[in-house]
Amino acid sequence: ISPNSMSIGTKLNVPSQTADSSGASTPVPVSSPQGAPVKQIECYPTADRGIWCFVLVQNDTPNVIENLSAQVTLLDADGQTLASAPALSPLNILPPGDSLPLMVFFPPIISADARPQAQLLTGIFLQSGDERYLPVSVRNTLAQVDGSGRNAQVSGTVFLPEDAAPASLVWVAAVAYDRSGRVVGVRRWESTTGMAAG
Repeated sequence: ISPNSMSIGTKLNVPSQTADSSGASTPVPVSSPQGAPVKQIECYPTADRGIWCFVLVQNDTPNVIENLSAQVTLLDADGQTLASAPALSPLNILPPGDSLPLMVFFPPIISADARPQAQLLTGIFLQSGDERYLPVSVRNTLAQVDGSGRNAQVSGTVFLPEDAAPASLVWVAAVAYDRSGRVVGVRRWESTTGMAAG
């Protein structure tokens, strides 16, 4: 089951055995807020009066963090909750020293002047030697921003080393920042055609 496309009502069967017969280690949750602190929360109204919120998380640990999410709560001027929803990452992992925005969309029923708050919900330290993620790199990137500053086209080459296994799925995330370093947009490019090594 893909955790990125589970619909409401999806049933999961969780084994009830307490012993792990596979010998795999138990995932370690990211328990400390210092390990993946929230650097900023930015929310923007859309033309149809919805609100996009971006929660920039920085990985200050020496480990790769998997499955990051945060709860975003919108508050009115009196501190009362208007809405709350989980913000998800455009990628499954966040390498050490990197940052990535989590994102959530609120439908057009919320006041545009709502104040956002965010709290890290989930994050698991990836075990060393996990073979689900391959050592790809993005090379020769070029970002061209149009004169209005509202549109950009990004290009580059995704490279998978020759000694790696072939990839069945490729995701690339692009993050747009304004001049003061605030996140203003996120886009994920996805290819399901896979990629051969080299």
